[in-house]
Parts: sequence; structure tokens; C-alpha cells
Amino acid sequence: MPRNGRPRRPALPSCQAPGWGRRPQAVREQARHSEQAFITGILTSREDFERARPWGLADAADYDGYLADTAALLAEAHRTFEVVRARMFHPADFEDFCLLHRLDPAEPAARDRYLVNPPLQAQLLPYQGEELAADFVPRLVRARENGLTLRHIELLLDDGPAGGHGGGQGAGESPGPVREAYQRGAEVFRRMLVGAGFGVYEFRCTVDAPGGRLEAAARILHWEDGVVRINDEDLDLVCAVLCAGLARELPGAALLYGSQGSAAACGEYREAAWAWRSGGQDWTPAPGGALLSGIDAQPGFSLGTVC
Repeated sequence: MPRNGRPRRPALPSCQAPGWGRRPQAVREQARHSEQAFITGILTSREDFERARPWGLADAADYDGYLADTAALLAEAHRTFEVVRARMFHPADFEDFCLLHRLDPAEPAARDRYLVNPPLQAQLLPYQGEELAADFVPRLVRARENGLTLRHIELLLDDGPAGGHGGGQGAGESPGPVREAYQRGAEVFRRMLVGAGFGVYEFRCTVDAPGGRLEAAARILHWEDGVVRINDEDLDLVCAVLCAGLARELPGAALLYGSQGSAAACGEYREAAWAWRSGGQDWTPAPGGALLSGIDAQPGFSLGTVC
């Protein structure tokens, strides 16, 4: 499935430069010692900024100043380093991490350990020059939510009858039944998009799993040349949720809705919505509306008729 052109998340280089509240000059000086990766955590709300004040994460007097400093920091890092990655700095998560590992949250080493904590690597996003407040910050918030769901899925697949693929691997890289379920889930999603045709859509799916419901959402642009644009992290989560449902034979629901039509057809679009349900084995057409109030979805088309 064609993606949005963003590179896949690379493995962390061995040389890393955590960037907590550094000014651009500090980034340039750090670059003399590490020219490969720059990694930082970003506070994503005024409330989080105030809560983190005692830890000395930033020099700014208020959140607006913090965002301006952070934007300058990222811009300088983007010019200096081969790879720039960031994740949401969540104060409550950080406090729990420090409590678990008996760390002082005011110490820079504690923040650096939290930033590169291996179980949370899925929350790291590549920064490629996006506008910070309007674009990148909302993606960081979603990445944290997605990362927690992916961690839930990993534990679910490890414990289930299709488990045993080993911690730390994504479902797509796992051997045996889990990998097969991942491929089936990706194929289910592909057929939904192909059957819907050209347009601008939102996709939502849920799977009722032990320990809590798994949820995924994605915004999709499907052009008339066949190219599908979707954020990599959203695609990963959608396929992982569908995989978990198929691997563990869990019930689920899916909804695809938006504006259907080709931009080449004089800009003519029509509103459309389709719904499917799964009992754990196959995804079949079903009456919609359960996933999102106000959406009058028709039963989805049969996925078996889509090539």
C-alpha cells in the first residue's frame, strides 16, 4: 500500500543527543560530538508545562515562550542532525517512571532515561520540519495514545494462543500465526480502501480485548492515481488492532466514512459511510453508527468481492 512518503521509523543510532530545553547554540555544540540522531521530549499542553515546572525542563516563562523555544530547537536540530525524533513528555508517565526506577525527576539523567525507555519507542516520531503547534504536537499526543495501544497489543499477543513471538517485535515482524494475522489484517484494510474508491476518508476500528478495548483511527487521502496517503504511525496501529482481533479471534467493528469522488471529476464528491463487524474470524458488512454517533453508515460492501 503506498504511504505518505515519510520514511519508516529507523532504529536508534548508537550515538544520541537528548535535547531537553536546549537552545539552538547548545544543539550546534552537541552536534560536534554527535552528528547522527537528536531526540527530545515535548510538553504538549499548558497544563503539562505548569506541572513540569519544578523539574526545570525549560527556561521559558510561559507555554507560548516554550513552544517558540522548542520550534527553534527543532529547526536547528533538523539542519544539524541526520535524524531528529521526538515524543510527548507526559508528566504523569514520567513521575511513574521515576517512582518505578527510584529516580529523582529533577535530575537530567532521569529525563534522558525516560526519553529512550525501550518499551515506549513506538511513541517516538521523526521530525521533518512540520509546524510545531498545529501539526507536530497533535501527532505527538496521538503517538502516545497509539504507543500505549501497541504495548497492550504486544502483551495480548504474547499471552494469547498465537503468542510466543517474543517481546519487542512488532506484529508485522513476528513469525508464525501472528505474522499471518497481521498480513490478513492489512489485507482487510486494503480491500476496504480499494472498495471505497477515490476520496477523503476517516477510518475507525475497535476490537473488544481482555484488559480493555483496542481502538485505532486514521485519516486517508485516496487519489485517483491510486496513491493512498496516511500517516505511517496511524497505518501501523490500524493493522496491529486488526491483527490482534484476528489472532485472538476477538469481536470488533469498523467504520469508513467521508467524501467519495475523484478530484478530476469537476470536484464532485458525495458523502459515504460503510460499516463492518467481525466475530473474530472474518470482517462482514453490518449496520453502522455504533462507532460514531451522527454517522448514518450503510452495511459495508463484501470484502470478498474486492481484488
